[in-house]
Amino acid sequence: MHLKQDETAMGSLNLKKYFLPKNLKKDLPSSIVVFLVALPLCLGIALASGAPLFSGLLTGIIGGIVVGTLSGSQLSVAGPAAGLTVIVLNAITGLGSFETFLLAVLLAGVMQIILGVIKAGTIGNYFPSAVIEGMLAAIGIILIMKQFPHAVGYDADFEGDESFKQFDEHNTFSGILRAVSKINYGAVVISAISLLLMIYWPRFKKLAMVPAPLLVVLSGVILSALFAGTDLALKGKQLVSIPIVNNSTEFFGLFKSPDFSAIWNTEVWITAVTIAVVASLETLLSLEAADKIDPIKRISPTNRELVAQGAGNIVSGLLGGLPMTAVIVRSSANVNAGARTKMSAIIHGVLLLLSLLFIPALINYIPLSCLAAILLVTGYKLARISLFKHMWHQGLPQFIPFVVTITAVVLTDLLIGVGIGMLVGIFYILRTNMRNPYFYHIDDSADKKVIRIRLAEEVTFLNKAAIQITLTSLPKETEVIIDGTNSRYIDPDVLEIIHNYKHNAYTKGIIVQLVAIKDRYDVPKLKELIYGIK
Repeated sequence: MHLKQDETAMGSLNLKKYFLPKNLKKDLPSSIVVFLVALPLCLGIALASGAPLFSGLLTGIIGGIVVGTLSGSQLSVAGPAAGLTVIVLNAITGLGSFETFLLAVLLAGVMQIILGVIKAGTIGNYFPSAVIEGMLAAIGIILIMKQFPHAVGYDADFEGDESFKQFDEHNTFSGILRAVSKINYGAVVISAISLLLMIYWPRFKKLAMVPAPLLVVLSGVILSALFAGTDLALKGKQLVSIPIVNNSTEFFGLFKSPDFSAIWNTEVWITAVTIAVVASLETLLSLEAADKIDPIKRISPTNRELVAQGAGNIVSGLLGGLPMTAVIVRSSANVNAGARTKMSAIIHGVLLLLSLLFIPALINYIPLSCLAAILLVTGYKLARISLFKHMWHQGLPQFIPFVVTITAVVLTDLLIGVGIGMLVGIFYILRTNMRNPYFYHIDDSADKKVIRIRLAEEVTFLNKAAIQITLTSLPKETEVIIDGTNSRYIDPDVLEIIHNYKHNAYTKGIIVQLVAIKDRYDVPKLKELIYGIK
């Protein structure tokens, strides 16, 4: 009884911190900054995804309120992510309807909750970092190429997707050339000024407290109004268009429901798995980045975050939103604005909801070209030149998988490209392990005819090729001592190689002696690894 009372008291204390004046005076201004950053990004990402613009705002609202409430992270912000635009547009086009796509989003949310429950929060550690960086850089390049037509005022509906080859017999490059031939100079002026603001405004530290995306939106609206009635005037399809609601009935009519009749469609499940994996990976990476820039250096619970994101995607799928992740752009804006708790993320979701209810007419004055400029800068940040330099200095084993992943994703699609990048990345991992001398040591200083091979503490399957090559290349007429004194674990495949070598080495005049090598090894338990107990 006392324990339950104590737990209730602790829960009450934890909740109180979100309403302390010292925290709210930081969280409230931060929430406004995040709202101003998130509003154009939500619209821009919905635009890039080929989804209704309302769904982008709805996703931001759910990410702020639902995920913000359930998350254990104090500073990360969830919402529609640029990294999912390729998948979303492919899925909407491939599945045939937005309602069928919503079912995939719902199923992805269920899968994320399962991943959190089974404690798969370390999933990001199993992907080569070069492939992850290459995937994000490729998404940045695709964003730049696909947003260029909007930036120059060519806003026709493309009969294609975000893959290189489009359904209208054009590809990404020919689509850009087609846009260049149909430029609207008013849109070009707006996008050029927007780009200048996005690049140079943050350099004025005293003025940078006003977010650059807000200035981009305001300048776009003002310029669009000034261009009216001139040769630079924008057409209706070159402006944002979200429904204007006059009452609650119209508001609730904007929501869409998933098509549950498509539950047995294999493509729906493939899309759901893709969204769940990519969204979980991007969430975990963004969460780690947010923790690194947290001034208080708090550590966010990764498994709880997966559950929170899963719940958010379930709600988003049920109501007509897009898949969401924790997003580093909004999270870093939150940190830089001085947020202390997750109330900032929650309030930003409330502000998005209020803007949809009370100022939709104002939002519809926003030119698509200024949103495209924001996404062009977002794309460049994902594929910045300094990243290529950094990967080059990491060496060819990192640089080649990185470049291969980029090329494959840009010229095919995300799934095929990442798959190719993974194969190349795994090849270099195996190649490195095969060359790595840490796993064995040859000691021939005492006698040129006595070779001692000392095995490492952990000898895994990845070391199989290295040991095989080492043994087969040993000179004839020698004595070989294979020493496993320091080994806690030797993989069965490696043991088989060692024992086979011992039995057959006499054909080369080689005498083999095994020292402290067992016939069988069990996988070390956690306490053995921590405390060194054999």
